[in-house]
Amino acid sequence: MTARRVATVLSIAWVLSWAPGCQSTDTLAPPWDAANPVRPIPPAPLGLESYLGPALAQLQPERVRLGRWLFYDTRLSADGTVSCATCHRPEHAFSEPTAVSSGVGNQRGRRKAPSFLNQAATLYPHFFWDGRAKSLEEQALGPIENPIEMGNTHDAMLAALSKIRGYQRYFNDAFGTTVITKDLVASAIADYERTRMSGNAPYDRWRITHDDTAVSADAKRGRDLFFGKAGCVQCHVGSNFTDSRFHNIGIGWDPEMGRFLDEGRFTVTHDPADRGAFKTPSLREVTRRAPYMHDGSVATLREVVKIYSRGGLVNPTLDPRVEPLALTDTEVDDLLAFLTSLEGEGYHDTPPTAFPQ
Repeated sequence: MTARRVATVLSIAWVLSWAPGCQSTDTLAPPWDAANPVRPIPPAPLGLESYLGPALAQLQPERVRLGRWLFYDTRLSADGTVSCATCHRPEHAFSEPTAVSSGVGNQRGRRKAPSFLNQAATLYPHFFWDGRAKSLEEQALGPIENPIEMGNTHDAMLAALSKIRGYQRYFNDAFGTTVITKDLVASAIADYERTRMSGNAPYDRWRITHDDTAVSADAKRGRDLFFGKAGCVQCHVGSNFTDSRFHNIGIGWDPEMGRFLDEGRFTVTHDPADRGAFKTPSLREVTRRAPYMHDGSVATLREVVKIYSRGGLVNPTLDPRVEPLALTDTEVDDLLAFLTSLEGEGYHDTPPTAFPQ
């Protein structure tokens, strides 16, 4: 009998063991367990202990394991081809290498998938580029029902999951029920996302453990520029380098039409002052997330720095903190070296090789 045949037989045996009235404490272990075992909640990495630590203490390993499966499972989408990980790719710090996201039927959206690293805690409860979601749970549900992204209604998604008998045990382990609801799906996915953290970067080792060799001389000069002349710290604050608020630097402004192609935060608040404002992204792992901005319109990190150096792109609601800096080429190099020193560890992952059946 081939290995594939054995796996199939074991899968059938496990599913049958979970038929109504057949559950028992000595149930055969499902063959996909090994692809996604229960793991302890990881500690917050160096540089983020006080920021993320309290939130991590609230997580349960069984919910994180379930969320990891759901995050990578394409069966949550309408046509079974798209998962959360389709756009939030681990190798790109859970962002993507394309300008905008593509979903079911290869439909293209208008925004780039933002990274969610280090989101177990935030200064303000704002999620998505425009802040329309108030929690990671709410954010997790949005793409599932978006007709361009995953294209599924919540009812259809729940119906599909309910037919996968193998998931019942894991919802029971995580939440004490085999009844699958959209809120439980969102809770599990969000808790997996909370464990994706980046820290212990060269900058952290230099700043916290005083390892003077961890970063280069140009990165140290870049750090002084970041907190000084360049004024980056006005918005990129704290250990996660984001204020979780919204700012307009002119990206997407069309001077001929006299409007923004995407009005950003304004679509949520309807406050004219918010036209063209988007959430400040964290700078952790920023070097892995090209192209940049909400619309992926800026190809390189160097060009991002130069846009700030020029004082942004002029428009009627430009953030007053964005002013011309007239950075020299050497200063741009130094800032880029500092941003590179924020490449850390702890967030990496690969998809499970098997899923509940």
